[in-house]
Amino acid sequence: MNMTRFSHLLLTSLAPVIWGSSYIVTTELLANLDPLTISLLRALPAGLVLLLVTRKLPRGIWIPKMLVLGALNFSIFWSLLFLAAYRLPGGIAAIMGALQPLIVIFAARILLHDTIRPLAILAVFIGICGVSLIVLMPTYRLDTIGICAGILGSASMATGTVLSRKWHPPVSALTFTSWQLVAGGVLLLPFFSFTETSLSALTTLNLLGLGYLGFIGAGLTYILWLRGLQKLDPTAISLLGFLSPLSAILLGWAILGETLNLTQLSGCGLTLAGLAIGQYAQRPGQKRHLS
Repeated sequence: MNMTRFSHLLLTSLAPVIWGSSYIVTTELLANLDPLTISLLRALPAGLVLLLVTRKLPRGIWIPKMLVLGALNFSIFWSLLFLAAYRLPGGIAAIMGALQPLIVIFAARILLHDTIRPLAILAVFIGICGVSLIVLMPTYRLDTIGICAGILGSASMATGTVLSRKWHPPVSALTFTSWQLVAGGVLLLPFFSFTETSLSALTTLNLLGLGYLGFIGAGLTYILWLRGLQKLDPTAISLLGFLSPLSAILLGWAILGETLNLTQLSGCGLTLAGLAIGQYAQRPGQKRHLS
């Protein structure tokens, strides 16, 4: 693999690894907050701070485009993600999230005219099987609304990922991230009056958790994610999302003392295999298919 491409992949992979910590932070520090409050306070404060740093506002056609991207990558995605998490066991929700690379492959074909590489599709299914082995439990029960929310949430971020490549403005990844975060937060504001949480009820632990999710779990990670989209194709980037459930289970083992059985360890290996095969399939110079 080209070392420059490898370095871009390595840096971008930090984003899904950090996203894997969101479950622990949410359950340990934000259990008393409702999903909409978490989503709003994760996006808007971080976006505004980054906007103060960049001191650059979108103009003209970039304003509606940022509203669309903010909705797809944050407002809609996070809302559906939390809905799925509330109505589904965490394992099933993780599998719904693992569908993102598959959706990205076809969205990139439609929106960017990228080629579809069968080996990449096979890699996605290998990765999904790996995630399934990591998270599935025999006692899980399915919920139709939760399943729909999970699939639509994955479709939302997958489309936002592809459009972020198609609509990348001539600004830095930091500025691009600030615009999307602010747009996503602003779109959530009208619904804030319907939340169950009062701002006066926020505790110090809540503020620490929200600060982490906002500035590290959203601000920093999306800077890395959007920077990666400038350098690499969306499918290669989306495949890195398999690292998120892998990170989550390893953090649960290391921090919360959760156990890892042989099936889960096999799932970790299969997930990494799917990721490696997918990156091999997406390497530059590959023979094109279905073009």
